[in-house]
Amino acid sequence: MKKVSNILTRKGSSVTAIDGGTTVLDALKLMADKNIGSVVITEDGEYVGLLTERDYARKVILQGKSSLETQVREIMSTEFPRMIPENTVETCMHVMSENNLRYLPIFRDNALCGIISISDVVTETIISHEETIEQLKSYIQS
Repeated sequence: MKKVSNILTRKGSSVTAIDGGTTVLDALKLMADKNIGSVVITEDGEYVGLLTERDYARKVILQGKSSLETQVREIMSTEFPRMIPENTVETCMHVMSENNLRYLPIFRDNALCGIISISDVVTETIISHEETIEQLKSYIQS
């Protein structure tokens, strides 16, 4: 079974992080510039949560808040399951599906070591299936 570590090896473990005091508008500009759907929020250099496009839509737009005045710490999501590189891709897929999550922070020794998205999980699953197909083809042809 493929592990989260396979995803992190393929895509890298670097994350885009901002301080909790950053305005929502500045966070959205950064996310747009980097073409990403979430950004890590830190306080004193430590992970405290994620800001996602969904957070913006539900906690700013729908509540009539100002993107210019609201800080990301006010709307970030903090209740993510703590996944580790040794978790299987299937476990992550199940957790994401069951909890309606699009992103999972990955921790090693209580330190953030990456973020995976549902897209990463689907891509890894496709790669795994393609590898299995190629192995079966080789077996049949030998």
